[in-house]
Amino acid sequence: MSTRHTPVEDLAALALGCLFVALGSNLYADAKILTGGTVGLSLLLHQVTGLSFGTLFFVSNLPFYIVAVKRMGWSITLRTFVAVGFVSLLSRLTPLWVGFDHLDPIYASVTGGALFGIGMLIMVRHRIGLGGVNILALYLQERHGIRAGYFQLAVDLSIMLAACFVLPPLQLALSVLGVVVLNLIIAMNHRPGRYMAIS
Repeated sequence: MSTRHTPVEDLAALALGCLFVALGSNLYADAKILTGGTVGLSLLLHQVTGLSFGTLFFVSNLPFYIVAVKRMGWSITLRTFVAVGFVSLLSRLTPLWVGFDHLDPIYASVTGGALFGIGMLIMVRHRIGLGGVNILALYLQERHGIRAGYFQLAVDLSIMLAACFVLPPLQLALSVLGVVVLNLIIAMNHRPGRYMAIS
């Protein structure tokens, strides 16, 4: 039996993964919580400089696309480009479909982090990145055996350290909690040899 995913399975993974990530993004936006990776870095820089988040996010991803093309090929790079664009679109559309009259920030932190983790896990298993640090984390795991979740956790915690100078203490603590939840989900469920997904 073939271990390769079909194009339909890859497309479904892209759609479902992006839906999870977009919903998590909206939970974080409503609760004013910061996340990690290039999204978190771009949000942090936006708060400090006042520059457009979209511009910062695009520019911060450029070096990682170069890594993806050179080390992981055009296939993953193009999938990542599509995923980043789809998440951006869904993040804008989600508030038209879902609204929160009351949102507990602790619930938003844990559930949003879990949605990020599950969405990213779905996409990673189908060789779809979500830009930035996720590309580098996937490359390091595939080529050097460094667990993607642990590497990204280290990067995300570094971003949270920088956020100490920007976020109020409560939002900072909840941001760290969400990052930990996200990366533990990936670390526990995406291990070399446990699930081989090649398409």
